Amino acid sequence: MYDVTIIGGGVIGASIARELSKYHGKFLMIEKEKDVALGATKANSGIIHGVYATDHGTLKGELAAKGNPMYQQLNEELNFGYRRTGALVLGFNAEDEKKIRERYHNGKKYGESPEDLQIIGPDKIKELEPHSNPNIKMALYSRNAGVASPYEFTIALVENAMTNGTEVRLGKKVENIQKREGGFLIDAEGEQIKTKYLINAAGLYSDEIAKMTGISNFEIIPRKGQYILFGKDQGHLVNSVIFQVPNAKGKGILVTTTYHGNFMIGPNAEEVDDRTDVSTTKESLRYIIKSARKSIPEFKLNRAITTFSGIRASIRAKDFIIEDDQVKGMVNLIGIDSPGLTAAPAIAKRVTEMLVRQGFTLDEKEDFNGYRAPLVQKKPEDFDGSTEHRDPEKKIICRCESITEEEILESFKRGLPVESIQSLEFRTRAGMGHCQGAYCGSRVRDLIHREYGIPKKRIPRDSHREEKRIQKVDIKEIRKMTE
Repeated sequence: MYDVTIIGGGVIGASIARELSKYHGKFLMIEKEKDVALGATKANSGIIHGVYATDHGTLKGELAAKGNPMYQQLNEELNFGYRRTGALVLGFNAEDEKKIRERYHNGKKYGESPEDLQIIGPDKIKELEPHSNPNIKMALYSRNAGVASPYEFTIALVENAMTNGTEVRLGKKVENIQKREGGFLIDAEGEQIKTKYLINAAGLYSDEIAKMTGISNFEIIPRKGQYILFGKDQGHLVNSVIFQVPNAKGKGILVTTTYHGNFMIGPNAEEVDDRTDVSTTKESLRYIIKSARKSIPEFKLNRAITTFSGIRASIRAKDFIIEDDQVKGMVNLIGIDSPGLTAAPAIAKRVTEMLVRQGFTLDEKEDFNGYRAPLVQKKPEDFDGSTEHRDPEKKIICRCESITEEEILESFKRGLPVESIQSLEFRTRAGMGHCQGAYCGSRVRDLIHREYGIPKKRIPRDSHREEKRIQKVDIKEIRKMTE
């Protein structure tokens, strides 16, 4: 029997798994897909929000404020990719100014210092963001915002949890849960799992997991957000994470660079019925382009490299639900949408405290190993690798991202299976550059085939349980768009 079982392998489940692995116990994480980070986590903006962004007095606000300052140390321990960039919320008129001042006073309630949070004028805005729209009248500046790689963070958390003894089952969809004396019996596609405590971190499907235990008062509202990703050659256009004033649907269209330096715009917000609908549409992308131009006018559409979308697990209430009072021994995490990534480390600590309240004893490990070595190494200026080199440490497989054969081979040794193109992309970025795998795709398949024996033609593009045909706007159409 397991002490604690976590359902869900996104950033929330992974954060909880790593936090629990600091203590003695038998822990398990179950994920229905064939890899971690394949739900909302994989299509996340990657923003570590400043505390001004979430209303003071809410659970979201409390946990985001606690989670934000934890990222620097986490990155030093796990090497997933995080940098502090600062953020600007732009104002163009008197109505925007009113909302900016509201956000400023909200942030001050968290104790933000004048250096960390301030309202700035056009001259300072231009100093920080030379390529910004000259019509901007004012902005809220938050020094403590940043960007992270959300799927690399999740992978790093799970790898480190596994290093410390946590078990992981991938490709196991939970089909039934029975509450029994002293715990739960989980049916997961032919496997029966006994556990004393249960954590529901199933994201978009958290309401369905709750229903299996008799809890019927949760309803997830799937909300889709679409993005356009550009090459790194457009990354110089923005230094901070740039927002416009929030609206009823969220924080509005942002302009940022990813942790790896790609220019990115989006997301919009639209309620959808299908929790797997990650298509992109011309209408939405035109809106995103037009809105982003208001912040940074000069980006070039002919440098766009892909579009993508993600589904957020929203609820009608405007706050997170983290509760343990309906079924003894069970913690439910419902509606963990933005700023869930920011809050994730603090959520993990909150859930651990709730387990103690339920009766679980925390016995800290003396031999906990919190370090996870980086997978992809920064190449020195005199790096002499090439696509024809015989040495795996110098043989370049992905030219766009300078990923070596040795780095790909190392990804196979980290505990989680890497049996799809997407899984390898998320770990090494091989195939995520400007050519989108046109050069390295066949070489990547060769290495996966060599490692796992999967016939090359049967190596899937992504790690979802069932292959889905996602309708995405052809990038050539984006490059030819005029606004």
